[in-house]
Amino acid sequence: MSKDFWESGWPWSMAFGERRPRTFPGAAFPIAFAFGSKGRFFGAGEMRLAILSLLSEGPKHGYQLMKELGERSGGVYQASAGSVYPTLQQLEDEALIRVKHQGGRKVHTLTAAGRKELDRDPEAVRRIWERAEECEDWGQSFGPESMMVLPLLSPLVKASLRAAGRAGVERVREILDRARKDLEAI
Repeated sequence: MSKDFWESGWPWSMAFGERRPRTFPGAAFPIAFAFGSKGRFFGAGEMRLAILSLLSEGPKHGYQLMKELGERSGGVYQASAGSVYPTLQQLEDEALIRVKHQGGRKVHTLTAAGRKELDRDPEAVRRIWERAEECEDWGQSFGPESMMVLPLLSPLVKASLRAAGRAGVERVREILDRARKDLEAI
């Protein structure tokens, strides 16, 4: 990597999925951790399940839902109005949620049909919140300093894979385990 790269730093926002040139060192690496290979936190239909799940805990308005989605992922995922409000409208159109106006806000409540929809696939709901929990752990580790380390991981993985072919998996595992322990001791 060039000296210019190290001097320019690595912007925090790049770690969380904003568009950047594919030639950037380690371009897809951070996204792969938090958002899977497609760069999205939620897969098809998962946003609606997450919202139904949150509403099963009690009535909430849109901002509360966005805030809670962010909190559950440790800040790694930040829900936008452009994803939450259209989903809420769709759920209302399908009669899965009910909307009441309280104090100038729309408060959303789960209906019996919404509960039934949520109960159809409890495994998917469990997977969503497990992923959010994993991201919460990652989110607590991310800071401006840690962002400077991420570009080093891609070449490390590549070198590890090559070395495993030459020296065997066990030798590479020993080296990586020793490095992990050294880093945890810091």
